[in-house]
Amino acid sequence: MAGAGFVVQGWCPGALRPMMSGDGLVVRVRPDAGRLSKMQAAGIAAAAQAHGNGVIDLSGRGNVQLRGVTEASHPALIADLRALGLIDADAAQEAQRNLLVTPFADAATEALAQTLAAALGDMPILPGKFGFAIDTGPAPVLHSVSADIRLERDSAGGLILRCDGLPMGAPVSRANVGQHAVALAQWFIASGGVTDGRGRMAGLIARGVRPKGPLAGTVAPAPAASPPAPGLSPQGAMVGFEFGQMQAGTLAALAQLGDLRVTPWRMLLIRGLTRLPGLPGLVLSADDPLRRVAACTGAPGCLQAHAPVRPLARRLAPLIPDGKVLHVSGCAKGCAHPAVADVTLVATPRGFDRILHGTAQGTSDAQGLSAPDIDLKGLF
Repeated sequence: MAGAGFVVQGWCPGALRPMMSGDGLVVRVRPDAGRLSKMQAAGIAAAAQAHGNGVIDLSGRGNVQLRGVTEASHPALIADLRALGLIDADAAQEAQRNLLVTPFADAATEALAQTLAAALGDMPILPGKFGFAIDTGPAPVLHSVSADIRLERDSAGGLILRCDGLPMGAPVSRANVGQHAVALAQWFIASGGVTDGRGRMAGLIARGVRPKGPLAGTVAPAPAASPPAPGLSPQGAMVGFEFGQMQAGTLAALAQLGDLRVTPWRMLLIRGLTRLPGLPGLVLSADDPLRRVAACTGAPGCLQAHAPVRPLARRLAPLIPDGKVLHVSGCAKGCAHPAVADVTLVATPRGFDRILHGTAQGTSDAQGLSAPDIDLKGLF
């Protein structure tokens, strides 16, 4: 395995249960069904500036993270977010509300999201990273996004619940989808899906365990669409950000343009906007080189990172051919891109290790590389 050791927390930060990082507390806000009204988005921007360092991240789970919050400023931040309707009753309810909804949701999909949200109270205690994807919009787009139980449509427009890792799902109806989602979560627990408080559906499926009876997968989902890119769509304008990070002022400016949808691709959809905004710092085209590189916060913002990674990723981005992916990680945990990349560079105490066609935890073919000397010649 490339790199040095790292700590797997086994849970994700929230607003009520933030996580300490190198630049202070990371406070994760989970918008209801991924939606932010203009007022909520503007309020988040103001709160990030007033109570944090003004840096805002978009997570790979469709959430918004405020950075640089302190123990002293956290209570006032929560008060501001609560006034915006963005805070759950308690940390347990917040952790349970791990629902990812397609940003292209229509009214029917938003109704399904509310149905599943209402069923969360009946769910068993699930691992902190266990989540649900509601992908019943005009075309399925969440297939490559991390989730454990997926609500999708089949080719005829019917609803199915699918275990992550299985090609087929169980047919459900709008009336019983909440009941079946609870039953599938209970089956996951009863079948040994959790060890020491951790576990994912795909891991259980990989061990050959399969649901039976009404939960068995018998229907294929509709063909998946390609993940969206920056640009205009029938629903509005999709905009990206360098490494999924922006300043509070950028979010405040975008909030003036329309209601927002937070996406798991670290982009925002500005609902109803028919032109791309002319704001600095936005990624607005599908062929922007920054879309070919993934990089985590790195040092000093992350306590586990062994080196800064984004300056290196930014320098190498123009050298990445179209259709290829470079992953630059501050440690072997590989948070920014858990999947396989064409080239992965992992920071270690002795320099960068290089992994070809693998993940950050794969076997390296070169070790101890110096950041200024790294190039990508002959690797793609």
